Amino acid sequence: MQTSRLKTKLYSIIFGTQTRGGQYFDIALIITILSSEVVLILSSIASVQQEYSRPLFYIEWGFTLLFTIEYLLRLYCSPKPFAYARSFYGIIDLLAILPAYIAFFLPGAHYLLIIRLIRVLRIFRVLKLVRYLRDSNILLRSLKHAQRKILVFFSSVSILVTLFGSLMYVIEGPANGFTSIPQSIYWAIVTITTVGYGDIVPNTVLGKALASLTMLLGYSILAVPTGIITAELNQEMKVHRELIRCPNCSTSGHETDAHYCKECGTKLPENI
Repeated sequence: MQTSRLKTKLYSIIFGTQTRGGQYFDIALIITILSSEVVLILSSIASVQQEYSRPLFYIEWGFTLLFTIEYLLRLYCSPKPFAYARSFYGIIDLLAILPAYIAFFLPGAHYLLIIRLIRVLRIFRVLKLVRYLRDSNILLRSLKHAQRKILVFFSSVSILVTLFGSLMYVIEGPANGFTSIPQSIYWAIVTITTVGYGDIVPNTVLGKALASLTMLLGYSILAVPTGIITAELNQEMKVHRELIRCPNCSTSGHETDAHYCKECGTKLPENI
């Protein structure tokens, strides 16, 4: 009986977002996560690491032990521990502590602890910013609907950079820095995306002509994925607005951040 009460109390604090204790716990957790990320970032600075390596090491491991205990408590008090472990947050919670232990075998792996930042997504639940999550879901659904078009686009671009890279390898050759086809494809990718590092440049007239064509083509195709995603996003927002109906006058077409009906002023439901 006492064990059951303890699990219930822990569950209301660790998983609960409506209880005061749960809200305090989540806020404290978010502050701890951000603090651990600051320590991790500081430890990557050579001068700071050289002077404060030992304190940073102990602080970092202190955070890791706290998150490990928290993860074990979540498994302990969860009604379905295996379901939690397989959930999105469960996997992220596990990944937030694994790199520290992997660092014993792979030095430098602890910098992967930056993944803890994803856990800050819980702030949307704490601050009741669910509407922002819904807006992000609209974007994700738009990307999902456009995935075939984007796949075709990237396949076409991959063919182009392979073609231009191979041609540049034939035209310029190793003497001008194009030592292999993969190296030339790298140049084509950098050029067609208008990044232009300048570490590899053509020297022949024909090579410069091909480079000019590649750069112009890059400017031409940059708008393609933007147009695809924008069209899908507009369609998804239109559908979403139609789903937001006033409970009083049944008017639809409200904006995603609307709180009141645009026709009668009735408060819109929170679960839209």
